[in-house]
Amino acid sequence: MAEPGAAIRRYPGFRAIAILCLVLLYAPLIVVTVYSFNDSPSITRWGGFSLRWYEEVFFGAEAAKFQTAAWNSLTIALMAGTAATVIATAAALAMVRGGAFRGRTATFGLIVLPIMVPEIVTAVATLIFFSTIGFARGHASILIAHIVFCIPFAYLPIAARLQGIEGSYEEAAQDLYATRWQAFRHVLAPLMAPGIVSGFLLAFIISLDDFIITNFVKGAGVETLPTAIFGAVKQGIKPDIMALSTLLLLVSTILVTISYLVGRAGAAPRTPDD
Repeated sequence: MAEPGAAIRRYPGFRAIAILCLVLLYAPLIVVTVYSFNDSPSITRWGGFSLRWYEEVFFGAEAAKFQTAAWNSLTIALMAGTAATVIATAAALAMVRGGAFRGRTATFGLIVLPIMVPEIVTAVATLIFFSTIGFARGHASILIAHIVFCIPFAYLPIAARLQGIEGSYEEAAQDLYATRWQAFRHVLAPLMAPGIVSGFLLAFIISLDDFIITNFVKGAGVETLPTAIFGAVKQGIKPDIMALSTLLLLVSTILVTISYLVGRAGAAPRTPDD
């Protein structure tokens, strides 16, 4: 029997379109990465291999600004990822283990709505909401906006993992006189761990890389790494910005890879004999 994906590869032009899409997606990233090692201050002329611009990122004139922005990004992403994961775990338990209830489909739609709505719309709506209630823009406004936006990214891998765990595990624990909390803590939570970790990493990286929503709700004097990079680019593209962008790309790639590997490792629930 032919592989499910074999037929689509036979369509005329499929290979060319796939290659074109890959080039459009990844060629700019490759160019930025290569020229971050350029010894020349020119972004169009190659002057030899050098790490001078990475040194500029950590010890240059703008190093303090970028370090503060990076710290803001990391702390906000850590708190937003943690809060979003906790809320997403509770939502997954209610949706998957809560049984049928009125409005279940609508509830699922509300949970994943931030993924479907264009991010610029979410950013404008969040800004209007904060302005309407008189909420001051700053670190807190960024954190709240990121938590809301990150919930569906944490929810999907957690719910997918939970759907693959049979309810008999919890029933067996309760038959052995465990309370519902004990069954969750000692049985269900360890089985859900790969999905929870994967969801947290996805939420963390989405928060770390977000620019549009952050730029709308951050307020004056508050910068995260993406907004700091954007502000520097408006003054002209310099090689140290390419180095900083490469570092951010590297961190994002590592975290996404870890999230994928963790989710893949936990795809099959353990059996009592494991």
